[in-house]
Amino acid sequence: MDIYFYNTLTRKKEKFIPIEENKVKMYSCGPTVYKDATIGNMRTNLFQDTLRRTLEYNGYEVKQVMNITDVGHLVSDGDEGEDKILKSAREEHKTPLEIADYYTKLFFRDLERLNVETPEIICKATDHIKEMLEMVKKIMKNGYAYETSTAIYFDVSKLDKYGMLSGINLDEQKAGARVDVDPEKRNPYDFALWIKAPKEHLMKWDSPWGPSYPGWHIECSAMSTKYLGEEFDIHTGGIDLIPTHHENEIAQNIGACGKIPAHYWLHGEYLLIDGGKMSKSLGNVYLLDDIINRGYEPLVYRLFNFSCHYRGKLNFTWEGIQSASISLERLREGYQKHLLGNADVSDEEIEDLENRFKQAINDDLNMPLAMSVVWEAVRYQVQSPKIAKLLEKFDTVLGIEITKQKQKQEIPQEILELVEQRKIARAEKNWAKSDELRDLILSKGYSLKDTKDGVEINTL
Repeated sequence: MDIYFYNTLTRKKEKFIPIEENKVKMYSCGPTVYKDATIGNMRTNLFQDTLRRTLEYNGYEVKQVMNITDVGHLVSDGDEGEDKILKSAREEHKTPLEIADYYTKLFFRDLERLNVETPEIICKATDHIKEMLEMVKKIMKNGYAYETSTAIYFDVSKLDKYGMLSGINLDEQKAGARVDVDPEKRNPYDFALWIKAPKEHLMKWDSPWGPSYPGWHIECSAMSTKYLGEEFDIHTGGIDLIPTHHENEIAQNIGACGKIPAHYWLHGEYLLIDGGKMSKSLGNVYLLDDIINRGYEPLVYRLFNFSCHYRGKLNFTWEGIQSASISLERLREGYQKHLLGNADVSDEEIEDLENRFKQAINDDLNMPLAMSVVWEAVRYQVQSPKIAKLLEKFDTVLGIEITKQKQKQEIPQEILELVEQRKIARAEKNWAKSDELRDLILSKGYSLKDTKDGVEINTL
């Protein structure tokens, strides 16, 4: 069965044709490890994981590469400000290495919680300085870059077309619309390949241009080329990476070898919070921990993501998470009923359900439609082990652990007493005391979820 993806590069849905039969080479932009990954960041990783699982479901052998940005990502896309890792290190009074290691571990802990498959290759920017330097030298040799007193810049005017991914037309841009920080830049849209480091800069390496460090974009071009070759099948990331990072990756690869690196570019849309943007100023920046601390299983958030197509804006609400929690429980209960059933279902019926599920996921990862088929199977008119087996197969794409059974747990008397104290505090509208007791219960390894039927207690 054919697979179709929406290709950002061509702005249309296209039939997927791999470079090598039955194999897929895929590069996925990973995190800049200077702070906690938000649930918005996790949405991108879930989309990339669903893509990977869909390819595997279709029998492809996937080689996925994910980068870890631990140097070079400045606080501004205009090549200004300090490195995000250094800024975080200064604020938290730690070394850049300590910051990168700490947030990298938290990132992969969250991926594990969300049942995201681990890419075959995970590569850190700081481990590939040599490869980045070699690519910058090649770009300069080919006439696509120039040196200023502060950096090595890519000259976008040397390209036949800069902006092929984002659709930007430089000729139509108003002069000065983008801040031109370095007066030595030839064009406002020229971007830094390599940055000359001040003496006090903590992260720097020897180079032909003195002590310096890489720009943000060069790492992905260098590492994708090293592990996947000059051309590979799929490049993924969040939609926010299109106009800067991914556009500049393409420019760099053309400058180095004359080729666009990936044949298909797939991008996930933003996550909204209660209909608006996620921001610190609004106090609505949520982590996976926040979902867990409310008493929900992490895979509830995974299932919640299937309620919207990856190219559509997904609106996060706590009501939506509660609904996804109920759905996850019912899906697992439905699976168990089929597993214990004894009715027979014709092979034709099973084949029809599977074909419709596969058609949905193969149509640019249409997970809302795929879930409608899953629910149809769960609610099938008779209980049959054949349906259970089919649901297990579906779950290789869903990743929601549909076979997991709800376990009864013994709650210690100490926790029950604290819950009762919190109940009294809430009745007296003593919210500060209630929050204090919730935090104490959390510290002892239990989370609470307030429902219309009372308080649900779960182990973390």
